[in-house]
Amino acid sequence: MSKATIQDFKTGELAVYPAHGVGMIMGVECRDVSGINKHFYILKILDTEATIMVPIETASTVGLRKIVKKSLVPKIYEILKDRKEVILDNQTWNRRYRDYTDKIKSGCVMEVAKVLRDLYLLKIDKELSFGERRMLDTAKNLLVKELSIAKNIKEEKVEEELLRIMQK
Repeated sequence: MSKATIQDFKTGELAVYPAHGVGMIMGVECRDVSGINKHFYILKILDTEATIMVPIETASTVGLRKIVKKSLVPKIYEILKDRKEVILDNQTWNRRYRDYTDKIKSGCVMEVAKVLRDLYLLKIDKELSFGERRMLDTAKNLLVKELSIAKNIKEEKVEEELLRIMQK
């Protein structure tokens, strides 16, 4: 395997896997897949029993990435504060749900912040569907976990910060 295909993740390092959240790289394993040896990151998702095998050669394609830098946290907070960009359209809940699912699956922390902001604002105007309430919780949990690691503070403190920002 060429050096260029191996991502920059080391055992013990934290990484974000789209829609699942922050996990720890437990190691790299080689497995035979249809007669071809493939290398996988073994990623243990924090606070769950989930372990995911991510093919090294497609790790960046599937969205495996490093924890957001602390210097980007203010930008994430700006997204949460921004009410101008929000379009609370009259789409059906299932179309909104699909759009939000795509944003969360993108793995981009900025997109997750937009989902949290949009659903929080929508919740003020009307009752969310069951799926949207779950999506709101998912977005909040993904953001809280990653930001607490990026800022090196307790998750409760991040949750308080997000609530303060969203209630403005």
